Amino acid sequence: MHRTLTEHARCLYGDEYRPTPECDLPHVEHFFVEELTFADADAVLAMLRELCPHVADGLLPVWVRNLSYRLVLLQRPDDPALLREAALNLSLHGPDWDDIAEELTRRADALGTG
Repeated sequence: MHRTLTEHARCLYGDEYRPTPECDLPHVEHFFVEELTFADADAVLAMLRELCPHVADGLLPVWVRNLSYRLVLLQRPDDPALLREAALNLSLHGPDWDDIAEELTRRADALGTG
């Protein structure tokens, strides 16, 4: 088993900034999704920030980013800075989610600064 969610994601999807370490563990996407589903917010944010430090970069698939932010927001629904970060991610990765990004921004604004 990988030591961290970030390590697992790096082995599965690669890393734009560092070489992917050699790893003899099985890399099956649904095992990663299971780990992501039950990870705490700090682990998910660590993965996002290490593998995609500039939001629009990195090798994580867009669906993994979207799911990651959704899972984190379920754990921290009243964090305005996180709502804005998720909204930015959605708006940068396609117009399909613009309405959701706008709603997240409205929620962040209603909560105040952050």
